[in-house]
Amino acid sequence: MSTSALSSPSLSPSGAGRIYDFAGIGVGPFNLGLAALSEPVDGLDGVFLERRESFDWHPGMMLEPAHLQVPFLADLVTLADPASPYSFLNFLKQTGRLYRFYIRENFYPLRAEYNQYCQWVAGQLDSVRFGTEVTEVTYDDGVYRIAVNGLDGREVLRARRLVLGTGTSPYIPGACAGIAKAGGLVLHNADYLARKSELQQRRSITIVGSGQSAAEIYYELLQDIDVHGYQLNWVTRSGRFFPLEYTKLTLEMTSPDYVDYFHSLPQEQRDGLVRSQKNLYKGINSELIDAIYDLLYTKSLSGMVDTRLLTHSALTGASWDASTDSHRLELRHGEQGVGYGLDTEAVVLATGYAYREPAFLAGVQGRISRDSSGRFAVQRNYSTGVEPGEIFVQNAELHTHGFVTPDLGMAAYRNSCILREITGREVYPVERSIAFQEFGAPGTAGPEGVRPAEPETPQAGGVQAHAEVPA
Repeated sequence: MSTSALSSPSLSPSGAGRIYDFAGIGVGPFNLGLAALSEPVDGLDGVFLERRESFDWHPGMMLEPAHLQVPFLADLVTLADPASPYSFLNFLKQTGRLYRFYIRENFYPLRAEYNQYCQWVAGQLDSVRFGTEVTEVTYDDGVYRIAVNGLDGREVLRARRLVLGTGTSPYIPGACAGIAKAGGLVLHNADYLARKSELQQRRSITIVGSGQSAAEIYYELLQDIDVHGYQLNWVTRSGRFFPLEYTKLTLEMTSPDYVDYFHSLPQEQRDGLVRSQKNLYKGINSELIDAIYDLLYTKSLSGMVDTRLLTHSALTGASWDASTDSHRLELRHGEQGVGYGLDTEAVVLATGYAYREPAFLAGVQGRISRDSSGRFAVQRNYSTGVEPGEIFVQNAELHTHGFVTPDLGMAAYRNSCILREITGREVYPVERSIAFQEFGAPGTAGPEGVRPAEPETPQAGGVQAHAEVPA
């Protein structure tokens, strides 16, 4: 990124006097998209810090046929800037695969292909620093001081704003937290590919969870069930293996309109909606559900398949017997109210991911705004600082912005909003309304629905507003 009079006076890029306009901490798809959209903005000086040595998106789930559940337009930049050189289509062109993708006639990129695309973008951005772990953040006189351990040793960077993109971590149910450490073969699906061969050496495997990842793993292990001779179980607390709802009027809920509506609701109402809307973002691709059934049907021609699909079954406890090298899962049927046990030699927890607040924020707790439950109180513009436009979050606002939070298709919109708040102008046009339907009662949108349309006045010492220029 270039620097100019917009940024605070700085020395050379490694100079001690340099103060970045903002620092993005964590480089997953969301902050990587922000880096790509920031790169051509004249006068904006940002840095992105990632402790991993390179970009690698969910490597444990790079199953060969797996694809994204959003079309290629939901790449890092296109929905904000269709002319960006960092688009997925340009990646295909530059790597000689554009015509193959065209002939494939499928809008949904393979997951491994999307990962390659992100790596291609990351490799072109000087603002992204891999192998750089943030250890502490403090605040002094309008500036955040960010202590890092990197390739050049320990140093302290300074920035006027933070964009937290540390992502979510694998969620391990409390019932299983201890048995993996004790010696049992219990793993989260994030580690599936690395331990697949180990799993297939066991006489029985149980998958816990009902989302896309659980379905992909079940389908893959089911294909090899005859080769390895294991019993395969699939357990979910849900009443069924439900499909991801993907009708077009439902897709309108992944929109600025619905975020306006959701954010304006009381906290308790929002929390209730998040619990009830899992089929909008945690379901299974319907084609995969059908493929699983067809595979079960095909294998049943030779006799009953050694597999069990158990619904309404919540995991309440787990233990491991070292003498038999087997686990005992305690389950409770939600509708019948009956408890029962399931013995299995291996367990795969496809139990999703949860946000964990980074430890390095301990030194700036006074700069963070919180709700009554102690979570980030995220404003409509994705800011959670006590001062407006000072700390932004990526994928940590499910409770304030709804189920669209982890959606790749809304990332470019969110980054457009964040850039507007940082620069004081609309670098990329920010959509106000795209839906045909109305989510609230007519005339009740109120200030929450209007607020995103107006950029906040930049704070003193930050990036100053410029006249509007074409993005």
